[in-house]
Amino acid sequence: MTWIHTQLQLKPRPRGFHLVTDEILAQLPELKPLRVGLLHLFIQHTSASLTLNENADPTVREDFEGHFNRMVPENPSRYRHTDEGPDDMPAHIKSSLLDSALSIPIHNGRLALGTWQGIYLCEHRNDGGSRRLIATIHGEKT
Repeated sequence: MTWIHTQLQLKPRPRGFHLVTDEILAQLPELKPLRVGLLHLFIQHTSASLTLNENADPTVREDFEGHFNRMVPENPSRYRHTDEGPDDMPAHIKSSLLDSALSIPIHNGRLALGTWQGIYLCEHRNDGGSRRLIATIHGEKT
């Protein structure tokens, strides 16, 4: 069995839900020789999150952003933590509602995602900057 631990860097994106599957896979050539395994992704930030969802229709990502903004609005009078701007505390709440980690099976050198599944970076800040992920891979080579 093989263990691999590496850091990935995602390019900066504006607030929203962004499909990042290809950007992640481009940084993980270590997946190709694995017959079976598991990829664990962890985002090292408290104002962004990861999730799996629809990879075909971009309006799904737009609807996610609209829903989360209605569910957790920017309103400084609601929050005590406001030092980093009006989008910061709502970003922390949104991040906790989703998750900071994903585990995805590996099968024959590829992620075993469903036909319509993709990895989202959920950027909850207006200008969150580049985001760091830790990828831990455990698998058996072919």
